[in-house]
Amino acid sequence: MKKHLAVLVFGSLLLSACAGTSQSKIDKDARLTQDWTADSVYSEARKELDAGNYSRAVSLFEVLRSRQPEGRYVEQALMEEAYAHYKNEEPVKALAALARFERHFPASANMDYALYLRGLVQFAEDTSFLNKLSAQDWSDRDPEANRKAFQTFETLVKRFPNSKYADDARKRMKRLVEALGGHEIAIARYYAKRGAYLAANNRAQSILKQYQNTSYPEEALAIMIFTYNKMNKPQLADDSRRVLEKSFPQSAYLQKGWVADDMPWWRYWK
Repeated sequence: MKKHLAVLVFGSLLLSACAGTSQSKIDKDARLTQDWTADSVYSEARKELDAGNYSRAVSLFEVLRSRQPEGRYVEQALMEEAYAHYKNEEPVKALAALARFERHFPASANMDYALYLRGLVQFAEDTSFLNKLSAQDWSDRDPEANRKAFQTFETLVKRFPNSKYADDARKRMKRLVEALGGHEIAIARYYAKRGAYLAANNRAQSILKQYQNTSYPEEALAIMIFTYNKMNKPQLADDSRRVLEKSFPQSAYLQKGWVADDMPWWRYWK
């Protein structure tokens, strides 16, 4: 508890410090570039972005937007500012910039990229700085970010099926479904190992309904057989076993005879 509290306190202090530093950088860049043209400010911001100096790039893009709220660079600057926040592992700021972009430029020709970038931010959200500090196991975290990323990529491929970002979005959607199925199977395992057989069975059934195209239905069926036996429901256990035999005739869960011996299925994991 103390460790997690220390992480949260440290994270809060760090974020506060970053916020102050960010404003001071913007003020400094505003003074340094006060005689520059919009073209020069944008060119410098792009150089910093390409060089990986994301904080400086964000500062310059914000200076540019503050000077030309209706200028020709506003749309591009806002988009590239969001990208810089994403690369700098600042998902909250990246999503805020993208929300402004989508609100102010709903008919933009770059809307497909805006959706793609939003999906990337949500896709990578679990690798953000504070999560790295807390060192949580992915399976113990709320998969809400994965669900949001999936929904964003799904919106992209539906609205812009021919976008150059659509193919990668589809690939990421497959990975996200696999991750969501993995989250469900991890919970099912947890409940089964601790004797919460009904809860484990319910989770296993949800995998068969929602994540049938992932790598987890085989194990989900094994969990169902195991938990039905434990709940003294042999008919349902037999039904589940027949489905397992038909769908996965070479399943290790069947070959090793764990059902007949009533052995815990997790002993056969590699």
